[in-house]
Amino acid sequence: MTAAPVVLITGCSTGIGRALALAFHARGCRVWATARQAQTLADLVADGLRTAALDVRDAAAIDTLRTRIETETEDGGVDILVNNAGYGQMGPLLDVDAEALRAQFDTNVVALHAVTRAFVPGMIGRRRGLVVQLGSVSGVLTTPFAGAYCASKAAVHALADALRMELAPFGVHVMTVQPGAIRSDFGNSASRSLDRDAAAESVYAAVADGIAARANASQEHAMPAAALARRIADAALRPQPPARLRAGGGARLLPLLAAVVPQRLRDRLLSRRFGLDRLRH
Repeated sequence: MTAAPVVLITGCSTGIGRALALAFHARGCRVWATARQAQTLADLVADGLRTAALDVRDAAAIDTLRTRIETETEDGGVDILVNNAGYGQMGPLLDVDAEALRAQFDTNVVALHAVTRAFVPGMIGRRRGLVVQLGSVSGVLTTPFAGAYCASKAAVHALADALRMELAPFGVHVMTVQPGAIRSDFGNSASRSLDRDAAAESVYAAVADGIAARANASQEHAMPAAALARRIADAALRPQPPARLRAGGGARLLPLLAAVVPQRLRDRLLSRRFGLDRLRH
């Protein structure tokens, strides 16, 4: 009898990550749910999931967790890695300083790659496995006031595309998930990322409502996180997982807009949507 897959998921304190942990658990997988603060996962322990504290930016913590899972898992390691941890840095790019931009890429891109590098060698050794990289339609269609976040998710997509080809000879799959609007705490977190002091002095102060609207756009016509998690879990457990999965509000429309609408028209539409046209004199 084949043992149930071992699934490691990052960023499980809220939203998509928590829903993913429950979805994989419901399908009989041996789930390791992680978050920066282990106490936020206490209810998952009560449901029978394994949990661990993990700051994905901490190389030593990643290595410690890898050793623990390999030690405590009878068949040696992770079968499915879901890189979900991340956040959205919002605001006009001129108001995003180097430290904030670096933090966005450190969490959404560099840390994701570090976790991948830690757990994929075990998959290669067993000649099987799956890496699920959580991207976003924001990495396909760039919008005003989310440049740092959009750029980080575009980078995730590019890394996943390269990794998919590089791991194929070893029987390891890569699936990129590009969610649209998903009901979660993302909008509130994105709003908190705005630098209020910088905004007050910004040349974009007159369109503060447009900046706030972009921060909360992910909650418009949003799919419940549990529904997305079920889609991801079902796809991940197929013998041949898809290379890309899109779901959620605008998940099909927005990439189509990016592909077929001429750049100048697209710029005008998005500028009007988030109030930039009001700055013209």
